[in-house]
Amino acid sequence: MSKHGDPNMVSPYRDIQQVGDKHDLGEVERTLSPDLDKGDQPRYDKVDKELAQYVADEAFEISETENARLRKLIDKRVLAIMITTYFIQAIDKGTLSFSSIMGIREDTGLHDQQYAWLTTCIYITILIVEYPQNYIIARVPIAKYLSFMIIAWGVVLACTALCKDFTGLIVVRTLLGLFESACQPAFVILSSIWYKREEQASRVTYWYMMNGAQQIVGGLLAYCFSLIKNGPLKSWQWLFLSYGIVSVLYGLFVGWWMPDSPMRAKCFLEEDKRLMVERVRANQTGVQNRKFKKAQVYEALKDPQVWGYALVQLCTTLPTSGLGSFQGIIISSFGFSLLETQLLAMVLGFYIIIVLLGSVWIVKKTKQNLLTMLGFCIPSFIGTICLMTVPADTKTQKIGLVICYYITLSFWSAQTLALSMLSRNVGGQTKKAVAVALNFIIWAAGNAIGPQVFLDSDKPRYFIAFSTHLGCYSLLVVVIVGLRSYLKHQNKKRDELAATGMQEAADGRMIHAFEDLTDKENANFRYVY
Repeated sequence: MSKHGDPNMVSPYRDIQQVGDKHDLGEVERTLSPDLDKGDQPRYDKVDKELAQYVADEAFEISETENARLRKLIDKRVLAIMITTYFIQAIDKGTLSFSSIMGIREDTGLHDQQYAWLTTCIYITILIVEYPQNYIIARVPIAKYLSFMIIAWGVVLACTALCKDFTGLIVVRTLLGLFESACQPAFVILSSIWYKREEQASRVTYWYMMNGAQQIVGGLLAYCFSLIKNGPLKSWQWLFLSYGIVSVLYGLFVGWWMPDSPMRAKCFLEEDKRLMVERVRANQTGVQNRKFKKAQVYEALKDPQVWGYALVQLCTTLPTSGLGSFQGIIISSFGFSLLETQLLAMVLGFYIIIVLLGSVWIVKKTKQNLLTMLGFCIPSFIGTICLMTVPADTKTQKIGLVICYYITLSFWSAQTLALSMLSRNVGGQTKKAVAVALNFIIWAAGNAIGPQVFLDSDKPRYFIAFSTHLGCYSLLVVVIVGLRSYLKHQNKKRDELAATGMQEAADGRMIHAFEDLTDKENANFRYVY
């Protein structure tokens, strides 16, 4: 078929959701377009023009040795940047928590809920700008855009050292939210562009576990900065200024080192670029398509799985943001010194890394994403209940409460795996952009609310906050169970279509994989759960 066919040609697929209420599979087949009989060739008019230059007519096998070589090349240029960028962003975000016990509250005259608002304002900003960010990310050279945003947030972070009051802090924190809002959505898109389905969970986990790494390194560095007692700047000011300068320099490096896409990667051979595109064909979620499709927007907003992933983010970020922002305050309230509090924060970082690596290892062995998420919710219930009920009278009890605080954060595995499922289970570039935007809008809402449930009048044990967290974990369990039931049912319907002999539901050649079909339009698509 010509690469310049009719751009308005109707897709030969229909929403597979329609199958649900039809018991006669013959009836289902009659709802599909007659063009199905002609669908044995790629329709290049549906493929992004830049991508089309690197797409083969049908799937071909790439050896495991070759796949490993290509993956190593990609890891060096893409994964290394995602991991380092997220580490720097996590450290940048963590500066407020560490500075909370280094004098920033006293030096800037913060009182009542003002400290909590310094975290909330970041996520309110992200909530507002997230969809425009995703729209831009899908249409610009992603590496260059990411480079610009890193440089910008580095400048803003350094300017925090100049703030003298709440007004100045709220301005720089709001701008920080604007520039940092591009990071995670860009990484979800990059994971789906560069990596095979079975590789994405581990890659998302590798960069997401930098939240734990920043607890380790950030805690140590924060303690080193806290030793500064004299000079023109306070210790917390040196902290913000130093991190800001490092972020700016690193942002320049990202623009030079990281390729925008397999098609534009000047650092790779042309044949390798073709193989890199081919290796993600089986994902069936596409690589690139800059054409905006209104129908995919509607489909995303009506898709239960999209809302399921968003709710997972709400149920996990609401506890995470509060626990992160008030980490130093909570641990020090158990009677630990500044040094002990910083060191205990480092131990928390090790625990987060263990949880995230452990969860992705279990998924790799069992192929069960949602059941793994469910299992890691159990320690969160136990830890939170203990924080609310165990007194903090003896040294042993205080140490036990710190351990309970650690295991409360086990639910982070659900947050990470849900992000990887979003990148693996949503097809169609416009639909994916909307799904990612909605995901991070809800993510931002949870992060914005989180610190606000830690009421100043409720300290030091914060019973209201921890009660709210128990409600979040309960809802999270309901969402996980519902999402697994839904995705399993969708796969069963598609398997039934394949069993009737429908070629498009069992197409081993995957000739339509790059045609920007959504997961619902593509009968050959199967969900991971």
